[in-house]
Amino acid sequence: MSIFERRESAVRSYSRNWPVVFDRAEGSWLYSVDGTPYLDFFAGAGTLNYGHNDPVLKRALMRYIEQDGVTHALDMWTAARADLLEALEEQILTPRGLDYTVVFPGPAGANAVEAALKLARKATGRQWVAYFENAFHGMTMGALSVNGNRAVRRSAGIPLSHSAQLPYDDHRTDVAGIEAQLASSAGGLTGTAAVIVETVQGEGGIHVARTEWLRELATVCKRHGILIIIDDIQMGCGRVGSFFSFEEAGIEPDIVCLSKGISGYGLPMALTLIRPELDIWKPAEHNGTFRGFNLAFVTSAAAMRAYWSDDELELSVRAKGARVAEGLEQIAASFPEATPTARGRGLAHGLHAASGEIAKRISTAAFERGLLVETCGSDGAVVKLLPPVTVSGGDIDRALEILHASVKGALAGHIGAGDDGGAP
Repeated sequence: MSIFERRESAVRSYSRNWPVVFDRAEGSWLYSVDGTPYLDFFAGAGTLNYGHNDPVLKRALMRYIEQDGVTHALDMWTAARADLLEALEEQILTPRGLDYTVVFPGPAGANAVEAALKLARKATGRQWVAYFENAFHGMTMGALSVNGNRAVRRSAGIPLSHSAQLPYDDHRTDVAGIEAQLASSAGGLTGTAAVIVETVQGEGGIHVARTEWLRELATVCKRHGILIIIDDIQMGCGRVGSFFSFEEAGIEPDIVCLSKGISGYGLPMALTLIRPELDIWKPAEHNGTFRGFNLAFVTSAAAMRAYWSDDELELSVRAKGARVAEGLEQIAASFPEATPTARGRGLAHGLHAASGEIAKRISTAAFERGLLVETCGSDGAVVKLLPPVTVSGGDIDRALEILHASVKGALAGHIGAGDDGGAP
Protein backbone atom coordinates (compact mmCIF):
# COMPACT_ATOMS: atom_id res chain seq x y z
CA MET A 1 0.00 0.00 0.00
CA SER A 2 3.03 2.29 -0.06
CA ILE A 3 2.03 3.77 -3.43
CA PHE A 4 -1.17 5.13 -1.87
CA GLU A 5 0.69 6.68 1.03
CA ARG A 6 3.29 8.10 -1.31
CA ARG A 7 1.04 9.52 -4.03
CA GLU A 8 -2.58 9.85 -2.91
CA SER A 9 -3.96 12.97 -1.23
CA ALA A 10 -4.76 12.97 2.48
CA VAL A 11 -8.35 13.82 1.55
CA ARG A 12 -9.06 10.10 1.08
CA SER A 13 -11.47 8.71 3.66
CA TYR A 14 -12.99 5.25 3.15
CA SER A 15 -9.57 3.67 2.63
CA ARG A 16 -8.66 4.84 6.12
CA ASN A 17 -11.60 2.90 7.55
CA TRP A 18 -10.87 -0.23 5.51
CA PRO A 19 -7.07 -0.35 4.98
CA VAL A 20 -6.90 -3.25 2.54
CA VAL A 21 -6.46 -3.37 -1.24
CA PHE A 22 -9.57 -4.81 -2.91
CA ASP A 23 -9.09 -6.81 -6.08
CA ARG A 24 -12.40 -8.33 -7.22
CA ALA A 25 -16.07 -8.36 -6.34
CA GLU A 26 -19.21 -10.36 -6.96
CA GLY A 27 -22.74 -9.85 -5.71
CA SER A 28 -22.61 -8.74 -2.07
CA TRP A 29 -18.94 -9.65 -1.61
CA LEU A 30 -15.61 -7.87 -2.02
CA TYR A 31 -12.29 -9.69 -1.98
CA SER A 32 -8.88 -8.27 -1.10
CA VAL A 33 -5.74 -9.04 -3.11
CA ASP A 34 -4.92 -11.86 -0.69
CA GLY A 35 -8.37 -13.41 -1.17
CA THR A 36 -9.93 -12.31 2.13
CA PRO A 37 -13.73 -12.00 1.70
CA TYR A 38 -15.73 -9.02 2.97
CA LEU A 39 -19.51 -8.89 3.07
CA ASP A 40 -20.36 -5.51 1.55
CA PHE A 41 -23.13 -3.64 3.36
CA PHE A 42 -21.72 -0.34 2.11
CA ALA A 43 -22.30 -1.02 -1.61
CA GLY A 44 -20.55 2.06 -2.90
CA ALA A 45 -22.53 4.31 -0.53
CA GLY A 46 -25.71 2.93 -2.10
CA THR A 47 -24.46 2.99 -5.69
CA LEU A 48 -24.30 -0.77 -6.25
CA ASN A 49 -27.99 -1.47 -5.79
CA TYR A 50 -27.79 -4.65 -7.85
CA GLY A 51 -24.53 -5.77 -6.29
CA HIS A 52 -21.06 -6.08 -7.79
CA ASN A 53 -20.84 -7.25 -11.40
CA ASP A 54 -24.46 -8.24 -11.82
CA PRO A 55 -24.33 -10.89 -14.58
CA VAL A 56 -27.24 -9.49 -16.62
CA LEU A 57 -25.81 -5.98 -16.65
CA LYS A 58 -22.29 -7.24 -17.26
CA ARG A 59 -23.39 -9.16 -20.35
CA ALA A 60 -25.17 -6.09 -21.73
CA LEU A 61 -22.08 -3.95 -21.15
CA MET A 62 -19.70 -6.48 -22.70
CA ARG A 63 -21.89 -6.88 -25.78
CA TYR A 64 -21.98 -3.13 -26.28
CA ILE A 65 -18.20 -2.78 -25.97
CA GLU A 66 -17.51 -5.75 -28.24
CA GLN A 67 -19.74 -4.18 -30.90
CA ASP A 68 -17.69 -0.94 -30.74
CA GLY A 69 -20.61 1.00 -29.28
CA VAL A 70 -20.14 4.74 -28.78
CA THR A 71 -18.58 5.39 -25.39
CA HIS A 72 -18.55 9.17 -25.10
CA ALA A 73 -20.83 11.53 -26.99
CA LEU A 74 -21.51 14.64 -24.87
CA ASP A 75 -25.22 15.25 -25.58
CA MET A 76 -25.22 13.95 -29.14
CA TRP A 77 -27.94 11.42 -29.87
CA THR A 78 -26.84 7.79 -29.75
CA ALA A 79 -28.63 4.46 -29.89
CA ALA A 80 -27.71 3.85 -26.24
CA ARG A 81 -29.17 7.20 -25.20
CA ALA A 82 -32.42 6.46 -27.03
CA ASP A 83 -32.63 3.01 -25.46
CA LEU A 84 -32.16 4.46 -21.99
CA LEU A 85 -34.93 7.02 -22.49
CA GLU A 86 -37.26 4.36 -23.86
CA ALA A 87 -36.56 2.04 -20.93
CA LEU A 88 -37.13 4.88 -18.45
CA GLU A 89 -40.41 5.78 -20.14
CA GLU A 90 -41.70 2.22 -20.54
CA GLN A 91 -40.52 0.61 -17.30
CA ILE A 92 -40.57 3.49 -14.82
CA LEU A 93 -42.48 6.64 -15.78
CA THR A 94 -45.54 5.40 -17.70
CA PRO A 95 -46.48 2.62 -15.22
CA ARG A 96 -46.41 5.22 -12.43
CA GLY A 97 -48.34 7.86 -14.33
CA LEU A 98 -45.39 10.25 -14.22
CA ASP A 99 -44.44 12.71 -16.95
CA TYR A 100 -40.91 14.04 -16.63
CA THR A 101 -38.46 15.57 -19.07
CA VAL A 102 -34.94 14.22 -18.61
CA VAL A 103 -31.90 16.43 -18.08
CA PHE A 104 -28.47 14.80 -18.38
CA PRO A 105 -26.56 17.07 -15.96
CA GLY A 106 -23.21 15.27 -15.68
CA PRO A 107 -21.81 12.13 -14.09
CA ALA A 108 -22.49 12.62 -10.36
CA GLY A 109 -25.28 13.30 -7.91
CA ALA A 110 -23.95 16.75 -7.18
CA ASN A 111 -24.40 17.58 -10.88
CA ALA A 112 -28.06 16.60 -10.62
CA VAL A 113 -28.51 18.83 -7.56
CA GLU A 114 -26.71 21.78 -9.16
CA ALA A 115 -28.98 21.52 -12.21
CA ALA A 116 -32.07 21.36 -9.99
CA LEU A 117 -31.10 24.44 -7.98
CA LYS A 118 -30.24 26.48 -11.08
CA LEU A 119 -33.45 25.54 -12.86
CA ALA A 120 -35.64 26.19 -9.81
CA ARG A 121 -34.30 29.73 -9.53
CA LYS A 122 -34.55 30.34 -13.28
CA ALA A 123 -38.12 29.02 -13.50
CA THR A 124 -39.49 30.90 -10.48
CA GLY A 125 -37.43 34.08 -10.60
CA ARG A 126 -36.78 33.62 -6.89
CA GLN A 127 -33.38 33.26 -5.21
CA TRP A 128 -33.81 31.34 -1.96
CA VAL A 129 -33.83 27.57 -1.50
CA ALA A 130 -34.93 25.88 1.73
CA TYR A 131 -33.23 22.71 2.95
CA PHE A 132 -33.36 20.63 6.12
CA GLU A 133 -31.30 20.02 9.21
CA ASN A 134 -28.86 17.07 8.72
CA ALA A 135 -29.42 17.11 4.94
CA PHE A 136 -26.69 16.02 2.55
CA HIS A 137 -26.85 16.86 -1.16
CA GLY A 138 -23.25 16.85 -2.39
CA MET A 139 -19.93 18.65 -2.08
CA THR A 140 -19.96 21.19 -4.91
CA MET A 141 -20.68 24.82 -4.02
CA GLY A 142 -24.39 24.91 -4.83
CA ALA A 143 -24.97 21.53 -3.22
CA LEU A 144 -22.99 22.61 -0.15
CA SER A 145 -25.32 25.58 0.27
CA VAL A 146 -28.20 23.18 0.96
CA ASN A 147 -26.30 20.81 3.25
CA GLY A 148 -27.49 20.69 6.84
CA ASN A 149 -24.18 19.71 8.42
CA ARG A 150 -22.15 22.68 9.65
CA ALA A 151 -18.80 20.95 9.31
CA VAL A 152 -19.59 19.97 5.73
CA ARG A 153 -20.75 23.50 4.92
CA ARG A 154 -17.52 24.98 6.31
CA SER A 155 -15.53 22.98 3.75
CA ALA A 156 -16.68 25.53 1.15
CA GLY A 157 -14.22 28.04 2.61
CA ILE A 158 -16.59 30.95 1.97
CA PRO A 159 -20.04 31.99 3.21
CA LEU A 160 -22.89 30.12 1.53
CA SER A 161 -25.86 32.33 0.75
CA HIS A 162 -29.49 32.31 -0.40
CA SER A 163 -30.38 29.11 1.41
CA ALA A 164 -32.38 28.62 4.58
CA GLN A 165 -32.45 25.65 6.95
CA LEU A 166 -35.71 24.16 8.23
CA PRO A 167 -36.28 21.42 10.83
CA TYR A 168 -36.70 17.94 9.34
CA ASP A 169 -39.89 16.04 10.14
CA ASP A 170 -40.19 16.07 13.93
CA HIS A 171 -43.37 13.91 13.89
CA ARG A 172 -45.39 16.90 15.13
CA THR A 173 -45.28 19.44 12.30
CA ASP A 174 -48.42 19.83 10.17
CA VAL A 175 -49.35 22.02 7.20
CA ALA A 176 -49.70 25.13 9.34
CA GLY A 177 -46.39 24.46 11.03
CA ILE A 178 -44.51 23.95 7.78
CA GLU A 179 -46.11 27.07 6.33
CA ALA A 180 -45.07 29.07 9.39
CA GLN A 181 -41.50 27.75 9.17
CA LEU A 182 -41.20 28.77 5.54
CA ALA A 183 -42.83 32.14 6.19
CA SER A 184 -40.28 32.93 8.89
CA SER A 185 -37.30 31.71 6.87
CA ALA A 186 -34.94 34.13 5.14
CA GLY A 187 -36.62 33.61 1.78
CA GLY A 188 -40.17 33.70 3.09
CA LEU A 189 -43.12 32.33 1.18
CA THR A 190 -42.66 34.67 -1.79
CA GLY A 191 -38.86 34.57 -2.10
CA THR A 192 -38.28 30.82 -1.85
CA ALA A 193 -37.77 29.14 -5.21
CA ALA A 194 -37.69 25.57 -3.99
CA VAL A 195 -37.49 23.18 -1.09
CA ILE A 196 -35.04 20.29 -1.48
CA VAL A 197 -35.63 17.22 0.66
CA GLU A 198 -34.61 13.58 1.11
CA THR A 199 -37.42 11.20 2.08
CA VAL A 200 -34.83 9.31 4.11
CA GLN A 201 -31.71 11.21 5.16
CA GLY A 202 -28.90 8.77 4.41
CA GLU A 203 -25.69 10.59 5.23
CA GLY A 204 -27.60 12.61 7.81
CA GLY A 205 -28.25 9.58 10.02
CA ILE A 206 -31.06 7.46 8.48
CA HIS A 207 -33.83 9.84 9.50
CA VAL A 208 -37.10 8.69 7.91
CA ALA A 209 -39.75 11.25 7.00
CA ARG A 210 -43.39 10.35 7.51
CA THR A 211 -45.49 10.09 4.35
CA GLU A 212 -47.97 12.49 5.98
CA TRP A 213 -45.26 15.11 6.45
CA LEU A 214 -44.08 14.76 2.86
CA ARG A 215 -47.65 15.25 1.63
CA GLU A 216 -48.07 18.29 3.85
CA LEU A 217 -44.77 19.74 2.63
CA ALA A 218 -45.89 19.24 -0.98
CA THR A 219 -49.22 20.93 -0.22
CA VAL A 220 -47.54 24.02 1.23
CA CYS A 221 -45.09 24.25 -1.67
CA LYS A 222 -47.84 24.02 -4.29
CA ARG A 223 -49.96 26.58 -2.47
CA HIS A 224 -47.16 29.17 -2.61
CA GLY A 225 -45.57 28.42 -5.96
CA ILE A 226 -42.51 26.83 -4.37
CA LEU A 227 -40.99 23.94 -6.29
CA ILE A 228 -40.34 20.72 -4.41
CA ILE A 229 -37.12 18.90 -5.28
CA ILE A 230 -36.76 15.29 -4.13
CA ASP A 231 -33.13 14.21 -3.78
CA ASP A 232 -33.47 10.51 -4.58
CA ILE A 233 -29.78 10.05 -5.24
CA GLN A 234 -29.21 7.50 -2.47
CA MET A 235 -32.75 6.36 -1.71
CA GLY A 236 -34.05 5.96 -5.26
CA CYS A 237 -33.78 3.04 -7.70
CA GLY A 238 -35.32 0.54 -5.28
CA ARG A 239 -33.35 1.29 -2.14
CA VAL A 240 -36.53 1.56 -0.05
CA GLY A 241 -38.60 -0.83 -2.17
CA SER A 242 -40.37 1.33 -4.74
CA PHE A 243 -38.28 2.74 -7.59
CA PHE A 244 -38.80 6.31 -6.35
CA SER A 245 -38.72 6.79 -2.60
CA PHE A 246 -41.61 9.29 -2.72
CA GLU A 247 -44.13 6.90 -4.27
CA GLU A 248 -45.67 5.82 -0.96
CA ALA A 249 -46.39 9.45 -0.08
CA GLY A 250 -48.40 9.85 -3.29
CA ILE A 251 -46.69 13.09 -4.27
CA GLU A 252 -45.34 14.20 -7.65
CA PRO A 253 -42.23 16.34 -7.13
CA ASP A 254 -41.47 19.13 -9.55
CA ILE A 255 -37.87 17.96 -9.84
CA VAL A 256 -36.23 14.62 -8.98
CA CYS A 257 -32.48 14.08 -8.64
CA LEU A 258 -31.12 10.61 -9.42
CA SER A 259 -27.60 9.19 -9.45
CA LYS A 260 -25.77 6.42 -7.55
CA GLY A 261 -27.94 3.37 -8.35
CA ILE A 262 -29.37 4.73 -11.61
CA SER A 263 -26.60 3.28 -13.81
CA GLY A 264 -27.12 -0.10 -12.16
CA TYR A 265 -23.46 -1.06 -12.41
CA GLY A 266 -21.62 1.59 -10.43
CA LEU A 267 -20.79 3.59 -13.54
CA PRO A 268 -20.93 7.42 -13.28
CA MET A 269 -24.35 8.73 -14.23
CA ALA A 270 -26.93 11.22 -13.01
CA LEU A 271 -30.35 12.36 -14.19
CA THR A 272 -32.44 15.37 -13.22
CA LEU A 273 -36.12 14.75 -13.94
CA ILE A 274 -38.23 17.88 -14.38
CA ARG A 275 -41.87 18.65 -15.09
CA PRO A 276 -42.10 19.41 -18.84
CA GLU A 277 -43.26 22.99 -18.29
CA LEU A 278 -40.06 23.69 -16.34
CA ASP A 279 -37.92 22.87 -19.37
CA ILE A 280 -37.01 26.48 -20.12
CA TRP A 281 -33.27 25.98 -20.54
CA LYS A 282 -31.49 27.68 -23.39
CA PRO A 283 -29.22 25.28 -25.34
CA ALA A 284 -26.08 24.44 -23.29
CA GLU A 285 -27.24 26.56 -20.35
CA HIS A 286 -26.38 23.62 -18.14
CA ASN A 287 -23.82 21.22 -19.55
CA GLY A 288 -20.76 19.10 -18.85
CA THR A 289 -18.26 17.02 -20.79
CA PHE A 290 -19.33 13.69 -19.28
CA ARG A 291 -23.10 14.04 -19.50
CA GLY A 292 -23.16 11.46 -22.28
CA PHE A 293 -21.41 8.40 -20.84
CA ASN A 294 -23.04 5.71 -22.98
CA LEU A 295 -21.68 2.72 -21.04
CA ALA A 296 -23.78 3.84 -18.07
CA PHE A 297 -26.80 4.29 -20.35
CA VAL A 298 -26.47 0.67 -21.47
CA THR A 299 -26.36 -0.81 -17.97
CA SER A 300 -29.09 1.53 -16.71
CA ALA A 301 -31.50 0.47 -19.44
CA ALA A 302 -30.65 -3.19 -18.85
CA ALA A 303 -31.28 -2.80 -15.11
CA MET A 304 -34.69 -1.20 -15.64
CA ARG A 305 -35.79 -4.02 -17.92
CA ALA A 306 -34.30 -6.78 -15.79
CA TYR A 307 -35.56 -5.60 -12.40
CA TRP A 308 -38.50 -3.24 -12.95
CA SER A 309 -40.76 -5.02 -15.43
CA ASP A 310 -42.75 -6.34 -12.44
CA ASP A 311 -42.96 -5.84 -8.67
CA GLU A 312 -40.79 -8.82 -7.67
CA LEU A 313 -37.78 -6.73 -6.61
CA GLU A 314 -39.91 -4.18 -4.76
CA LEU A 315 -41.64 -6.87 -2.72
CA SER A 316 -38.31 -8.58 -2.06
CA VAL A 317 -36.73 -5.38 -0.77
CA ARG A 318 -39.63 -4.77 1.58
CA ALA A 319 -39.42 -8.31 2.96
CA LYS A 320 -35.64 -8.21 3.38
CA GLY A 321 -35.87 -4.74 4.87
CA ALA A 322 -38.26 -6.07 7.49
CA ARG A 323 -35.72 -8.80 8.31
CA VAL A 324 -32.96 -6.20 8.75
CA ALA A 325 -35.22 -4.06 10.93
CA GLU A 326 -36.13 -7.05 13.11
CA GLY A 327 -32.47 -8.03 13.46
CA LEU A 328 -31.39 -4.53 14.44
CA GLU A 329 -34.20 -4.31 16.99
CA GLN A 330 -32.98 -7.58 18.50
CA ILE A 331 -29.41 -6.27 18.65
CA ALA A 332 -30.61 -3.07 20.31
CA ALA A 333 -32.63 -5.05 22.86
CA SER A 334 -29.57 -7.18 23.67
CA PHE A 335 -27.64 -4.20 24.96
CA PRO A 336 -30.11 -2.07 26.97
CA GLU A 337 -27.32 -0.52 29.02
CA ALA A 338 -25.93 1.11 25.86
CA THR A 339 -29.39 2.30 24.70
CA PRO A 340 -28.83 1.77 20.97
CA THR A 341 -31.82 2.40 18.70
CA ALA A 342 -32.66 1.06 15.25
CA ARG A 343 -34.29 2.95 12.42
CA GLY A 344 -34.67 2.83 8.67
CA ARG A 345 -36.78 1.94 5.69
CA GLY A 346 -36.43 -0.75 3.04
CA LEU A 347 -32.75 -1.64 2.77
CA ALA A 348 -31.49 1.60 4.28
CA HIS A 349 -31.10 1.09 8.02
CA GLY A 350 -29.07 2.39 10.88
CA LEU A 351 -28.16 1.48 14.45
CA HIS A 352 -27.83 4.65 16.52
CA ALA A 353 -25.13 4.24 19.16
CA ALA A 354 -24.57 6.36 22.25
CA SER A 355 -21.74 8.29 20.60
CA GLY A 356 -19.69 8.61 17.46
CA GLU A 357 -16.80 6.93 19.23
CA ILE A 358 -18.86 3.81 19.98
CA ALA A 359 -20.28 3.71 16.43
CA LYS A 360 -16.75 3.93 15.06
CA ARG A 361 -15.65 1.05 17.30
CA ILE A 362 -18.60 -1.03 16.08
CA SER A 363 -17.82 -0.41 12.41
CA THR A 364 -14.14 -1.16 12.99
CA ALA A 365 -15.02 -4.37 14.81
CA ALA A 366 -17.31 -5.33 11.93
CA PHE A 367 -14.50 -4.78 9.43
CA GLU A 368 -12.21 -7.01 11.47
CA ARG A 369 -14.90 -9.70 11.26
CA GLY A 370 -15.37 -9.30 7.51
CA LEU A 371 -18.32 -6.88 7.23
CA LEU A 372 -18.17 -3.42 5.61
CA VAL A 373 -20.48 -0.85 7.21
CA GLU A 374 -19.95 2.88 7.50
CA THR A 375 -21.06 5.44 10.05
CA CYS A 376 -23.20 8.49 9.38
CA GLY A 377 -25.09 11.30 11.07
CA SER A 378 -23.94 14.71 12.20
CA ASP A 379 -21.91 13.18 15.05
CA GLY A 380 -21.12 9.90 13.26
CA ALA A 381 -23.10 7.95 15.84
CA VAL A 382 -25.15 5.85 13.41
CA VAL A 383 -23.86 2.57 11.98
CA LYS A 384 -25.40 2.49 8.50
CA LEU A 385 -26.41 -0.62 6.55
CA LEU A 386 -26.84 -0.20 2.78
CA PRO A 387 -26.54 -3.67 1.24
CA PRO A 388 -27.31 -4.31 -2.42
CA VAL A 389 -31.07 -4.55 -2.87
CA THR A 390 -30.45 -7.98 -4.40
CA VAL A 391 -28.70 -9.23 -1.25
CA SER A 392 -29.62 -12.77 -0.23
CA GLY A 393 -31.41 -13.64 2.99
CA GLY A 394 -28.40 -15.70 4.04
CA ASP A 395 -26.08 -12.72 3.65
CA ILE A 396 -28.46 -10.57 5.70
CA ASP A 397 -28.42 -13.12 8.50
CA ARG A 398 -24.64 -13.32 8.30
CA ALA A 399 -24.29 -9.54 8.48
CA LEU A 400 -26.60 -9.34 11.49
CA GLU A 401 -24.58 -12.05 13.28
CA ILE A 402 -21.35 -10.16 12.65
CA LEU A 403 -22.92 -6.87 13.70
CA HIS A 404 -24.19 -8.38 16.95
CA ALA A 405 -20.72 -9.70 17.77
CA SER A 406 -19.20 -6.35 16.80
CA VAL A 407 -21.52 -4.37 19.07
CA LYS A 408 -20.74 -6.75 21.91
CA GLY A 409 -17.00 -6.44 21.30
CA ALA A 410 -17.10 -2.66 20.92
CA LEU A 411 -19.08 -2.18 24.13
CA ALA A 412 -16.72 -4.50 25.97
CA GLY A 413 -13.87 -2.25 24.89
CA HIS A 414 -12.06 -4.68 22.63
CA ILE A 415 -12.05 -5.34 18.90
CA GLY A 416 -10.96 -8.65 17.41
CA ALA A 417 -11.58 -10.82 14.41
CA GLY A 418 -12.37 -14.02 16.25
CA ASP A 419 -13.31 -16.98 14.09
CA ASP A 420 -16.59 -15.75 12.67
CA GLY A 421 -15.44 -14.09 9.44
CA GLY A 422 -15.37 -15.43 5.91
CA ALA A 423 -17.63 -16.04 2.98
CA PRO A 424 -20.06 -18.94 2.98
